[in-house]
Amino acid sequence: MSEARAISQPGAAIACEALSKGFDGVPVLRDVSVQFMPGTVNVLAGENGAGKSTLFKLISGQLTPDSGSIALHGTPVRRFDPKIAQQAGVSIIPQELAPIPEMRLWQNLLIGHEQTGPFGIVRRRLMIEQAQRMLAGVGLDLDPNMPMRSLGVASTQMVEILKATSWDSSIVLMDEPSSSLSSRETEQLFRVIRMLRERGVCILYTSHRMEEIEAISDTVAIMRDGAIIHHDVTTALSEHQIISLMVGRELTELFPDRRIEQNRAAPILTVRDLHVTGYNQRVSFELRPGEILGFGGLVGAGRSEMLEGIFGLREANGEVVLDGERLPLGHMARSIRRGIAMVPEDRKLAGVLTSLSILDNITLPHLDSFTGPGGVIDNKARRERTLAVLERTRVVYAQLGQRVGNLSGGNQQKVAIARWLVTGAPRVLILDEPTRGIDVGARSELYRLINELAATGVGILLASSDMPELINLSHRVLVMRGGGIMGELSKNELDQERILRLAMGRAGDGA
Repeated sequence: MSEARAISQPGAAIACEALSKGFDGVPVLRDVSVQFMPGTVNVLAGENGAGKSTLFKLISGQLTPDSGSIALHGTPVRRFDPKIAQQAGVSIIPQELAPIPEMRLWQNLLIGHEQTGPFGIVRRRLMIEQAQRMLAGVGLDLDPNMPMRSLGVASTQMVEILKATSWDSSIVLMDEPSSSLSSRETEQLFRVIRMLRERGVCILYTSHRMEEIEAISDTVAIMRDGAIIHHDVTTALSEHQIISLMVGRELTELFPDRRIEQNRAAPILTVRDLHVTGYNQRVSFELRPGEILGFGGLVGAGRSEMLEGIFGLREANGEVVLDGERLPLGHMARSIRRGIAMVPEDRKLAGVLTSLSILDNITLPHLDSFTGPGGVIDNKARRERTLAVLERTRVVYAQLGQRVGNLSGGNQQKVAIARWLVTGAPRVLILDEPTRGIDVGARSELYRLINELAATGVGILLASSDMPELINLSHRVLVMRGGGIMGELSKNELDQERILRLAMGRAGDGA
């Protein structure tokens, strides 16, 4: 590969010089020097843990560097504070969203920009009308009065993007902004990005999707092990070069080989006439041991809601039968005891506890397994089993006491899976968008783990918006729309066009 190259020009919107930062004694950024120009879209590419999010937090004032400096539009940053960064024109859209669920959409969208009349009374009607214009301007058909808690992840993402880009920002940081968006919503996002670029805004954008890097970026800065090892114009780099630079090795097989013969074993899980609140249709299917059953569909098709209904996270009615025994719906603890595990779409809301240690995250749900006579916890066994499962799932960490919130997104997702393996594999593992926001190297490791679990007889329910992932991992795919199943595709029938036709309700048109 070519030697690391940095683009350096006068008049930079962002200029970083010898930035370094560490957590828990582990260096995360190492001597980073880089510049980004106004009116450009710059992708930060790298595996999870490469330092991308940490660099964002330094530029946005959320963190203070251990050493080095940052200048914004030629002015050195003297104090690292989010309010000061915002005053300097910096907006950030984090990968893990933080809306205020108790508020209405219009309140979230216009927070900090309230219109008031005499005596400080909020001019509600005018603000709702303004929110409606903002939503319509980017093609979002949402009711400004709806509560934020009722929005799905994709709609919430678009509202947060709109909130961060609607004001006079000259620097916009986007951390995996399209990770939960459909292709149509991603195009809406790209229109917003192009509009901002034309206004002279400097955009930093992290993405693990190669097609997005080619479609939207002017430059690519590749990070590995906390350093920027290559920075070049996008047209100078091929997809193969970007991936090789990111992972530091050739990644020839993203999806591991696995058997595709028909599984004729008796079903491990049977779902009959399952109905979840908010949808009119019912769902029925069977899952066999060792099978990876994929669920495709557009955003809002009801995949997550259906999986949460099976697990007991969401109100539902119908039948869920595991190993011949009917499970009571709405009782997550009983589902877990019987051997159903779930890694949800939003890992920081329901997958891991970011404020707790790795050891606690993995073992707290199973403390009874480590508790002896008199209620004494066997900490030696806790540590030994945790270390074993961390090795199996290849989590990169410093120590068992390290806060999960200080791990990369990919390693957090591995911890979310590892917690269900520490006392043995589950009978059924539910994975909802398991690689959302995860880099190509970590994806390869997760795919290996998923296939290994299936090979041991674990039945896997996989919901994914990533077409290559859905097609290459699944033994068969059920395509959902409006809360119901539009059709089933066997392994030999799987291709993107067929899945999309079913997802769009065109079952009779070539599907």
